[in-house]
Amino acid sequence: MHELVKAEPVVEIVWRAFELRPEPVPTLVPKGDYLQRAWSTSVYPLAERLGVTMKLPPVQPRTRLAHEAAHWARMQGRFDDYHAEVFRAFFERGEDIGDVDVLASLALELGLDSASLRLALKTREFEESVLKDEREAASLGVTGVPAFIANRKAALSGVQPVENLKKLVERVRGVG
Repeated sequence: MHELVKAEPVVEIVWRAFELRPEPVPTLVPKGDYLQRAWSTSVYPLAERLGVTMKLPPVQPRTRLAHEAAHWARMQGRFDDYHAEVFRAFFERGEDIGDVDVLASLALELGLDSASLRLALKTREFEESVLKDEREAASLGVTGVPAFIANRKAALSGVQPVENLKKLVERVRGVG
């Protein structure tokens, strides 16, 4: 994403919430065949190619609270930092990002007011924002992550090389 913004400075990246397995959809078992196979055949090779550290997390939490926390961080002007920290916590350290204590500690690590985040999560202040994002995703036909939507006119799904993202932007502009 950073490469795309460097190449296309007028492009604005807006991250939206999308729960892969919202209630009542069952979460996956980390030691189960599906995740073990997906990670060994797809995730680990891709992470290695991209030079990204990723480990199969030992827990598959519900993520709605993490998305609510990200909306809270956006209101603090720290979405990018918080979002990156949630990803590191989950994919590098295997932390349960569905746990309020974990989410609050990530805020604290970034110098944010963890008590304010705890209150926002307790009162579900940003739950409707998360649900609104998910309704919009559904209206656009998004069924998985990552998904890239350009100006609500064109989309790509799955991990994409920056060249494909540039082509998506050009297509929406009518250039390519």
